[in-house]
Amino acid sequence: QVQVEESGGNSVQTGGSLRLSCQVSGAPYDLYCVGFFRQAPGKEREAVAAINTHYDTTFYGDSAKGRFNISRDGGKAIVWRRENMFSLQMTNLKPEDTGMYFCAAARVSDCGRLSADQYNSWGQGTQVSVSS
Repeated sequence: QVQVEESGGNSVQTGGSLRLSCQVSGAPYDLYCVGFFRQAPGKEREAVAAINTHYDTTFYGDSAKGRFNISRDGGKAIVWRRENMFSLQMTNLKPEDTGMYFCAAARVSDCGRLSADQYNSWGQGTQVSVSS
């Protein structure tokens, strides 16, 4: 059974940086897409970033472009393992980045769709709070 666990959420001031981590484990085969989503109170879940783990290509939601970077620890050269680590480096954080951040994984190829309904394995979330 695939397990997803994110960590690294914290409270920071505007302009600060955070690095979220996501561990994906237990998959007996490659999970081609790993993504980060966020949800603020009263709002729908929003795609932040995704990575195609086979080609190491990355995709970003409009609010994340130029400020966030998703990566796979070890890079493309690392074959899929029973435990795989991913990171979301967030810089120049703004109050509107506040929310619960979720990591998700799926065995689909079209990571660029950045759609939550593609993903069937989710973490419990980690809170990010950005104060002005």
